[in-house]
Amino acid sequence: MMLVVNMFEAKTTLSKLVEAIESGKESEVIIARHGTPVARLAPITRQPVAKRIGVAKGEFVVPDDIDADNENIAALFQESIS
Repeated sequence: MMLVVNMFEAKTTLSKLVEAIESGKESEVIIARHGTPVARLAPITRQPVAKRIGVAKGEFVVPDDIDADNENIAALFQESIS
């Protein structure tokens, strides 16, 4: 059964609620306003980094000065917005 807390309790005990989520004691906390669920506090699940297949490895060389024109390019984008 998930934990349901009202808005005032959530505000005053936020640190404890987050700790309960982090520790795994609670899988999620539902926050209610006047008894109506309005929000969910849940852990952030980290996605594993996928293995890169490297299909273009060795096909091109990145020049050392690749970032040399970043400011000029950014300025061009800013001009197009204005």
